[in-house]
Amino acid sequence: MQVLFVLGPFVVLGLIVIFIAFSGSPGAAREAYLTRGGRAFPLVIVLLYAALGIAVPAAVIASRGQSVGAVGHLRTESLTSAEKDGKDLFIETCKSCHTLAAVNARGVTGPDLDQLGGVDKDRVLHAIKIGGTGDGRMPPQLLSGQDAQAVASYVAKVAGQ
Repeated sequence: MQVLFVLGPFVVLGLIVIFIAFSGSPGAAREAYLTRGGRAFPLVIVLLYAALGIAVPAAVIASRGQSVGAVGHLRTESLTSAEKDGKDLFIETCKSCHTLAAVNARGVTGPDLDQLGGVDKDRVLHAIKIGGTGDGRMPPQLLSGQDAQAVASYVAKVAGQ
């Protein structure tokens, strides 16, 4: 569908250029449009506008579901129940500070988890336990037990994807 939005305007412009070229000049094209086009030309223009007026909104409506809840291939990535819980907990607890594309998080205080290298479950658990890097910007043990495990599993799976 995105191809339609990129190529659509160029196709329309191409048709206009072809019409002008076959008419001989812009003035001749206008004259053909206003007088010599006969009944077929205005009908074709009306049909073209109607088709684009239906096709473009339909393409927008059809493609909007692709970005709900995640980005790209992460939207259809299957998650375990623990990872789903981790996603929900991340959204509730961590999204305001951290950036993570998988949940469309754009935090400004914590690090961008998509840009960090080597994000694995143990590293995330350690950061949760000591409060990030231990510099006091993140409270230590913000999550614990199964909650920390779930968030660590989820972040390790989707960070940098």
